[in-house]
Amino acid sequence: MTGLSIGTDVDVPGESVTIDARRFNRHTFWCGQSGSGKTYALGVVLEQLLLHTELPMLILDPNADFVRLPEARESAGEADAARLAETDIRVFRSSKGRGEPLHARYTDLSPASKAALLQLDPIADAEEYNVLLRTDVRAENFDSVEAVATLRASTDPGEVRLSYRMENLQVLEWDLWSRGAGSVVDVIDQRPRATVMDLGGFTHPAESKVAALAVLEHLWTRREGREPILIVIDEAHNICPPDPTTDVERALTRQLVQIAAEGRKFGLWLLLSTQRPNKIHPNVLSQCDNLGLMRVNSPRDLVELAEVFGFAGEDQIRRSASFVQGQALFAGGFVSEPTFVQMGRRITEESGGDVSVPLRGDRSLQR
Repeated sequence: MTGLSIGTDVDVPGESVTIDARRFNRHTFWCGQSGSGKTYALGVVLEQLLLHTELPMLILDPNADFVRLPEARESAGEADAARLAETDIRVFRSSKGRGEPLHARYTDLSPASKAALLQLDPIADAEEYNVLLRTDVRAENFDSVEAVATLRASTDPGEVRLSYRMENLQVLEWDLWSRGAGSVVDVIDQRPRATVMDLGGFTHPAESKVAALAVLEHLWTRREGREPILIVIDEAHNICPPDPTTDVERALTRQLVQIAAEGRKFGLWLLLSTQRPNKIHPNVLSQCDNLGLMRVNSPRDLVELAEVFGFAGEDQIRRSASFVQGQALFAGGFVSEPTFVQMGRRITEESGGDVSVPLRGDRSLQR
């Protein structure tokens, strides 16, 4: 099945709209302002990919919006619910909830990424950087306490300084590290149909970015295997901003720019979701050949979208300012022509969502 049913045609009421699953072998940009229904609608598309293709997905989920992707709603059809129950979906949590703990190994990172984590400059911190390059630690049972102690006891001044840096930054104490347990990259290598990484529950703000860096770097190092995977990044501005400010953000953005430019021929395909186009690095945005656009009111954003996505007419893009919740414009390779869609219903349970305003008489106000 190549046509994925995602909703009905806004301009031809009752007519079903499908998108071509085969064209997810190109990068996709998914955009809509807060309240447009962007995350819900993205779930509709991901469900269809799960049910009607064999394409594995990696979902970087900063708000735990997709952690219930394995759960069918009561309203789901029996066939869809049964198929979903048979689908291998793995959920990894950085916060409390059902799923496996999200862990990666410090040793999963390349020397360059370890240097970014430790804020090491190859010139200004030449000795420490060189020690890091020479210390090829790959053991799965890496012990951070033992590693720091060994460096501290060294007669090499560079090793001693590196031990102080590791200890002072406290990055080896993060909850992210597996400390001898399994890593999420091991599961990704097993090729489940979907791997959901809940990134929002870590204590340190950089942990989520390092977790993303670990898996993206791992996929890139294995690219010659040409095993296709759709990399879904919700709130993608957190992962590939136009102006990264930290060493980790710069490393992560460089990796995504590389995947955007060269990943398609290796089967590494991006689906980036965010509220505004100017929040995404331009070298990533410009590589997207598919567009899913929900309500956007900002005139500046509409102009930028029309400039980047020339396969949709300017008038068509401007029409998105009048969309009601759940309406979208689909354009690019996965539709034969730009199409306005009222998105269909979800099959799986949605997490997150808006918090209601408590009104007088609500039980939530009673003490």
